[in-house]
Amino acid sequence: MTSSGSLVVPLASAADVESVGGKGAALGSLARIGIAVPPGFVVTSGGFLAFMDQLDGAGALRAEISALPAADLSAISQVAARVREAIVSWPFMPEVGALVGSAYLALGDDPVDVAVRSSATVEDSAEASFAGLQDTYLGVCGADSVLEHVRRCWASLYNDESVAYRRRLGMPEDGVSMAVVVQRMVSPRAAGVMFTRSPVTGDRSVVAIEGSWGLGSALVSGDVTPDSFVVSKITGEITGRRISAKERLHSFLPNGRGVTVTDTPAARREAASLTDDEIKALADAGRRVEDHYGAAQDIEWAILDGDDPPAERIVLLQSRPETVWAARAAAPVAAPKARPADHVLSHFGKQW
Repeated sequence: MTSSGSLVVPLASAADVESVGGKGAALGSLARIGIAVPPGFVVTSGGFLAFMDQLDGAGALRAEISALPAADLSAISQVAARVREAIVSWPFMPEVGALVGSAYLALGDDPVDVAVRSSATVEDSAEASFAGLQDTYLGVCGADSVLEHVRRCWASLYNDESVAYRRRLGMPEDGVSMAVVVQRMVSPRAAGVMFTRSPVTGDRSVVAIEGSWGLGSALVSGDVTPDSFVVSKITGEITGRRISAKERLHSFLPNGRGVTVTDTPAARREAASLTDDEIKALADAGRRVEDHYGAAQDIEWAILDGDDPPAERIVLLQSRPETVWAARAAAPVAAPKARPADHVLSHFGKQW
């Protein structure tokens, strides 16, 4: 059994993927190298496993998930829905609830608005990406609401898409767990994503940035076509620029009012969401994160309003390995042949 002290850990000390999940480990790692991330804590996988031990002590629910055929989407939907309902209906354990409540109160004067974010222990590797398959909740306010949304994040481990993906990969359910990251909300002037290699061509010499006004949820949800910028890692110059008409605006309203979606003010719709100095500062931050991990990254960012230099207003919300081009680079172009000429003969044999 996991000790009570490890059921909730400060985000800055989150490191072990098996305990804090891919998102928690990445954020903890960024914080430790001096990258600005919103402060918070992680409800570790130990909390989830203790909860599931009470709910499903014999493992019957998880065994039923493991037995699902990967191609039977109807069965996956029915079983996954039953598991999710069981999780959100089961009482929260007092021990974990007290630890979560204390960690939440330590973030600032109650009530504090937070983001509650799933961090599965199997997500965000170079070989597989579970990004977007589990749930995130923005603008959660109050200790009781945080507990409710932690449980919803646990349940989202059994979202239909997540279960189907695991079944296609043949992942054993007994190795699957869920941590939950809880962080103070930020209210950015602009937010988005960046890739430390081109997502279109795979070019490692550039940073590709996409952004829009307000919260990044506008981009993630598809509500806007973002502005796009390309920055050369070699010269630091902005080599590509596309400004889009950003029709919708996702805004965070504090004190438990949550996230609103409105029409973007006319003056901002076709205005660039980032200045050139902000674009270059974001690219520098992306290169620093890539250097830290030694691999191309897919990064979520936000930039705050204010008069400070751009580098001091950047907050990173997530960094994960880039998977599309990494997977292509890892795949062999052709199966090995005994002689070089056999490749040629094989090619022409297909044409004949």
